[in-house]
Amino acid sequence: MKITPIQALNDNYIWMIQEGNHAACVDPSDATPVLKFLVHNHLMLAQTWITHPHPDHTGGAKALHNGFLESPIYGESDIDVATHTVTAGTQFPFGEGLVTVWATPGHTDRHISYLLENSDGLHVFCGDTLFSAGCGRVFTGTIEQLYDSFHRFNQLPEETLFYPAHEYTASNLRFAQHIEPDNADIQTTLAAAEHTPTLPVSLAHERKVNPFFRVHLPQVRVRAEELSGRKLNSELEVFAALRELKNQF
Repeated sequence: MKITPIQALNDNYIWMIQEGNHAACVDPSDATPVLKFLVHNHLMLAQTWITHPHPDHTGGAKALHNGFLESPIYGESDIDVATHTVTAGTQFPFGEGLVTVWATPGHTDRHISYLLENSDGLHVFCGDTLFSAGCGRVFTGTIEQLYDSFHRFNQLPEETLFYPAHEYTASNLRFAQHIEPDNADIQTTLAAAEHTPTLPVSLAHERKVNPFFRVHLPQVRVRAEELSGRKLNSELEVFAALRELKNQF
């Protein structure tokens, strides 16, 4: 299996998963680079997976389906272009692996992630829920949902790989450094972040640099209290304060 990011729009990644001469496509914002990739690599589009209904994740899906009519588009019922509705717990095969759908709301109220498990390990296509060193903004979801989604991700094996849909790593790391200026892992990762793509990233890595995975640490809580100007009495409150601070950063 081979997983390749295709750059699209300003900072989107469309993830292409190759198994033999078949491919799955995740969050196709634009059909044109996907079609070029398929032609160049002599691949047939077998499946499309959509995490949430924002146009920069769905924009190319209809055109791709017009070219591959037998290829299903998986998505929640709020995805207009989906041909196969999925919900939390839905499973379906791709290649030699098994895909499991998780509900990971917060960015949107019905955001989902696709967990592909095969002989290479566990691969999480998390859309806009998790970014390297950061998390998605809250739109139609809630901060409580986003916190719960991160908590659930944090229960996965540390070698799990995450495949976010945007290249936001450098800006997220600058905020992370603002929160933990003495964190050597953040400093090292930021120095390397000019070389893109910076993705995928492992859960083990994110636990070292992503402040939203580090809300249990005293230094993160104290810094969040200092910057927000209020007492924070729980990890959820620290998480929420960090998201507010990132919005203003």
